[in-house]
Amino acid sequence: MKREKKIIVVSHCLLNCNSKVEGLSVFNGAHDVVRRITNEGYGIIQLPCPEMIMYGIKRWGHVKNQFDTPFFRSQCRSLLTPYIQQFKDYMENGYSIDSIIAVNYSPSCGYDKTCISRQCGGNSNETGEYNVEIANEKGVFIEILENMLKEENLNIKIIGLNEKEYDDSFEFLQE
Repeated sequence: MKREKKIIVVSHCLLNCNSKVEGLSVFNGAHDVVRRITNEGYGIIQLPCPEMIMYGIKRWGHVKNQFDTPFFRSQCRSLLTPYIQQFKDYMENGYSIDSIIAVNYSPSCGYDKTCISRQCGGNSNETGEYNVEIANEKGVFIEILENMLKEENLNIKIIGLNEKEYDDSFEFLQE
């Protein structure tokens, strides 16, 4: 069988929903989009999950503001460097990387939307909650990835997937 030489890059939690903060995954095991990608003949590159690597499985939900620190940003850059090199190698050898699928609403991997709070630091409000808002901006990890792609002149589109509204039409990749 001949190689298709086409690849899609996905956020870590699309192939491993177990890496999400407890209670946030709406899928068991892997997201349904993974099956569709492989059925279309794509190979998959799974990005690392900086939240899982730095905070582990017992972490609670965070917002972008909490990750927007010099240390977290430098760690993201370090994690992404070998992936950027891998992308370049594939592309220089006739492979196409058609897209990177990010996960909207994530503080790390959101592309079109992420979660923020103007109330970071200190204690929660009287009811034990933090005021979380949805912002039309990128998560920290994806923002760094996009900057690194530009630095290396790699033209790979990034798509923000809304996991809860995914309909298996694959139209989001046809944009």
